[in-house]
Amino acid sequence: MASIAVCPGSFDPVTYGHLDIITRASKVFDTVVVAVLNNQSKNPLFTVQERLDLLKEVTKDLKNVEVDYFNGLLIDYATEKKANAIVRGLRAVSDFEYELQIASMNRKINEDVETFFIMTNNKYSFLSSSIVREIAKYNGPVTDLVPCAVEKALKDKFGYPRD
Repeated sequence: MASIAVCPGSFDPVTYGHLDIITRASKVFDTVVVAVLNNQSKNPLFTVQERLDLLKEVTKDLKNVEVDYFNGLLIDYATEKKANAIVRGLRAVSDFEYELQIASMNRKINEDVETFFIMTNNKYSFLSSSIVREIAKYNGPVTDLVPCAVEKALKDKFGYPRD
């Protein structure tokens, strides 16, 4: 049986930290579905379509990675995709408690889907999409934080000239 993992997130925007987790998961699972959560309660910077396009661009060299979006419960989406795993990145111990609660509830709903935690690379342990958005909002340097396509999209979104 092929192993299929869902790697969920808001990816608003996708960062090198996200890309690190996606790339490493792609070496473990036959297929990795990067799934953008369409969370109506948040006010994202990028539309779902923009996030999908950016993810497709930055993962185009990872042949076993697909990009999609979902609404509702992650475990329902994983079941729909016939995934046997959910991959979550952990930056710090503080992430673990929340992620453990979610993983436990997902397992209660569907015990056939396992959750795998991947520790982020130390150089990305401080990195979050919200930090990137804040820096980019004031035209700060994000070159080391996000892929080039994302940096360009951020500059466009905030109305700054591209270099």
